Amino acid sequence: MSIAIKEIDLNVLNMRARMPFRYGIASLVAVPHLFVRVTAEIDGRREVGLAADGLPPKWFTKNPEASFEDDLEEMLAVIRQACRLALAADPAESVFDFWRKIYNNQEKWAASTPYPPLLWGFGVSLVERALIDAFCRAAGSPFEVALREDLFGVRLGEIQPDLEGSEPRSLLPERASRSILARHTVGLTDPLTDADVPADERVDDGLPQSLESGIQAYGLSHLKIKLCGDSDRDAERLRDIAALMERHSGSGYAFTLDGNEQYAEIDPFRALWEAIGGDPLLDGFMERLLFVEQPLRRDVALGAGVGDALRDWPGRPPMIIDESDGTLNSAAEALELGYAGTSHKNCKGIFKGVASACLIANRRKKDPGRKYVLSSEDLGNVGPVALLQDLAVAASLGVGHTERNGHHYFTGLSMYPQDVQAQVLRHHGALYRRHEAGYPTLDVRGGRLDIGSVVDSPFGYGFDLDTTRFTPLEDWSAASLDL
Repeated sequence: MSIAIKEIDLNVLNMRARMPFRYGIASLVAVPHLFVRVTAEIDGRREVGLAADGLPPKWFTKNPEASFEDDLEEMLAVIRQACRLALAADPAESVFDFWRKIYNNQEKWAASTPYPPLLWGFGVSLVERALIDAFCRAAGSPFEVALREDLFGVRLGEIQPDLEGSEPRSLLPERASRSILARHTVGLTDPLTDADVPADERVDDGLPQSLESGIQAYGLSHLKIKLCGDSDRDAERLRDIAALMERHSGSGYAFTLDGNEQYAEIDPFRALWEAIGGDPLLDGFMERLLFVEQPLRRDVALGAGVGDALRDWPGRPPMIIDESDGTLNSAAEALELGYAGTSHKNCKGIFKGVASACLIANRRKKDPGRKYVLSSEDLGNVGPVALLQDLAVAASLGVGHTERNGHHYFTGLSMYPQDVQAQVLRHHGALYRRHEAGYPTLDVRGGRLDIGSVVDSPFGYGFDLDTTRFTPLEDWSAASLDL
């Protein structure tokens, strides 16, 4: 087989949040949504593939001194470099080989820059996703089938040496899930009840704004709750959330906690945990905890001393890394230190995520007494490309619940032209519904998403989408966001 990339187009669609999304040290109110369109040549036949992502501030890097414009410049630099490398690359024998070549060359280039792996890997992931889409279209094969039948040519041992000789099909589910639980994000400043929404911040667009209205509208049973690091404030907020869930969700709910990199070492987080755990009003609630995500800062989370601190804490909750999962071997490092696992996000890489999922599945087989976690986390994903591709991968990796927040912080797909909205409803009528205002909005029912159409499509979305109609990147500027 011969695979090459011949053309790449980069286009932008600005998106404005319906309400601010506060995570970590950032507050997102508007974001450029970037589309990467590749024309690949696969055994002499040309096929188009797409990838997309919002470009959020303060996630790939977390420099409080940098402006949003600085963050954007860095994100676009690594994306443009990955595109240059892809266009200059010789043909490869498989999608995996092509990705490996671009990844290695991007890593070499980044060594002379200040860009961390989480950031420069993001650029590679967009090219990787677009090429996977083109390949699946050319092969007439859904992503899950291509992965299971090894059409991508994945060599797990090159990413995780423990998996030398293993294939994804031996470690991943036989079939992708056709339904998945939506784990709803509860941001640091998100209102819990309608009464908590200040009059001047009320969004009267027919979509839920408070957590309580979201539970009622979507039947939510799974939450991701962000912590601020103050034990008194966190405990009070958790008590309020617990009361809401007991009132509206009964006994079948669960949640995760996001530490938001609040801590420089384990001991202060342990003190917070013990303070919350010692609250008698939270006893039953804390039993429903699934895991804690990234409590430590990314620059210390994989330090040698962390392993000692975790071993000295026998009753610790299951903890996973997220922002610290920048390199191909980060997941293995985390497991050795005592973490329970890692997260998958498409922006961190598809084949990287596949290898992490297989590594964790392999560890579960070898050590069934220990809890291992592969989670699926969100970064404000909005359809019809970014969200659906992320769901396609999560379903193929066997993840039972996935954090979803793009549909909550953005007004459905109202920012797209009418013909695109119609295509989404026509091809994904179980995943989206037509809102009373006319635009498609994610159809969360009983806390779940019906993703059968996503799994059956080549890579998530499935229909023809001309992204060149949006603003060419070279004509776009951050000033157009009107921040």
